[in-house]
Amino acid sequence: MRIDIDAFNVLQVLVEEGSFAKASERLHKAQSAVSYQIKKLEQHLGVTLFNRDHYRAELTPEGKVILAEGQRLLQHLANIEHLASRFSQGWEPKLELVIDGALPMEPIMTALKRMSEHNIPTKIQLNMEFLGGVQHRFERDQADLMLVKDYRTGPSYHPKALLTITSVLVASSQHPLSQLKRISLPELQQHVELTIEDSSPGKRDRDEMQFGGDKVFYLSGFIMKKNALLKGLGFGWMPDFLITEELHQGQLIEVDFIGGNRFSFTPQLVSTLERPLGRAGQLFTELILQEFAQYQQQQQQQQQLGLSGAGLG
Repeated sequence: MRIDIDAFNVLQVLVEEGSFAKASERLHKAQSAVSYQIKKLEQHLGVTLFNRDHYRAELTPEGKVILAEGQRLLQHLANIEHLASRFSQGWEPKLELVIDGALPMEPIMTALKRMSEHNIPTKIQLNMEFLGGVQHRFERDQADLMLVKDYRTGPSYHPKALLTITSVLVASSQHPLSQLKRISLPELQQHVELTIEDSSPGKRDRDEMQFGGDKVFYLSGFIMKKNALLKGLGFGWMPDFLITEELHQGQLIEVDFIGGNRFSFTPQLVSTLERPLGRAGQLFTELILQEFAQYQQQQQQQQQLGLSGAGLG
């Protein structure tokens, strides 16, 4: 025989009201029906829930434990009903995002925070990959969205441009390259290049642009790469938003390479028509585009302030 879930609700009301008579009034049930439901629950569990020797209905020690578990069960059922209601309104159970580690995290985290404020039922999974690993993970896991620097497009892919990011070729102020001017490619190849390892399996792509030298250190992320640059371990490309302070303070220096020491790229927010976005995916798309637009405005304002300050100096 299965437990009557409604009996736990009756049990809770009975404890709150303190008597079978008052509980029956609140539940709009006959007192005999309330008594029968509690007795039936006791028989099913093999436990005496109430001490009936007193005027006021009092739980036994065992009854208190059973009530606590019953309350948790009722809360779980309420959560299920709430989720079912939200899912019926078009909210998907899960939203999986794959993000390139070369992108600024601030607007992404802000968009996710705004998502949480909507109290949606969708579970959000965030995965970070690098280079070709982003699209590999997106396709392998059949994820919903990828924020990607470069990708192989297809007829079902639907991209939206985010912001323009500039990468800068830098080295520590203590590195020999920081003292040289008009550096040729052979000169550059004599030094250790620091690069990010592609996270896709069985493949090693190039981090932004690579120079073909024999001395290459592959690192697993931009924080590690930044630390290695500051240590003077080598030279390499870095997104400018990650090294603004270090450039300003002179800890990192732009390498004066004759082939150029800056290039820009525009990452994309990509979904696929094969997996149409639900309400959570559409909401995230709206929020992330807003946050990246605001982030780009802030970056431009900071650059203008920096130029104004330089002019005043």
